[in-house]
Amino acid sequence: MNFDNEAKEWDNARRIERAVVIADEMRKSLGNTKDKSALEFGCGTGLISFNLKNDFKDITLIDLSQEMINVLNDKIKTFGVSNMESICCDLFDASMKKQYDVVYCSMVMHHIIEIEKTFDKFYDMLKAYGKLCIVDLDEDGGALHREYKDFDGHNGFSQKWMRSLLRAKGFGNVKSYTFHKCYQEILGEEISYTLFIMTADKL
Repeated sequence: MNFDNEAKEWDNARRIERAVVIADEMRKSLGNTKDKSALEFGCGTGLISFNLKNDFKDITLIDLSQEMINVLNDKIKTFGVSNMESICCDLFDASMKKQYDVVYCSMVMHHIIEIEKTFDKFYDMLKAYGKLCIVDLDEDGGALHREYKDFDGHNGFSQKWMRSLLRAKGFGNVKSYTFHKCYQEILGEEISYTLFIMTADKL
């Protein structure tokens, strides 16, 4: 999938509505974060973080797509948001050394090949007692991405598998549940898929 090519049309009604639902569920799971710093991994155009911008002291948003970051920067400027910083970079860039109270991502991990390496990095980037929050797809058999012939990610995840992996990486208080069912027309057929939220603490 080429996210640079999709950036300008990314903020459609379906994604905007879904971002509100996801951000609301994150807010419930994270509790009071008014004095916390956050990192959003794979931020895209910032749909999730724009819904959470008043819930954190400051938010750093990173993405590999420069065009997504360009759209995000235009939105930050247009709406005069002062507590967001965007960076076009890889999570593993040498410059990514800061630690955060919260690290979150939405609909990103199923695009990531090196899940274990990424979880190790999340752990390193969290402050002591910091919290990780992941929203992603339950296993869907490939229905959601079948129109993309170049998609080489994961067809959703087993929550049990991901919880076990996070515990193996040193996280504690790992919890998850399915919270939302989505409907989408793909290749002329309406398909459904569900989203889960998972939280874990760096103890």
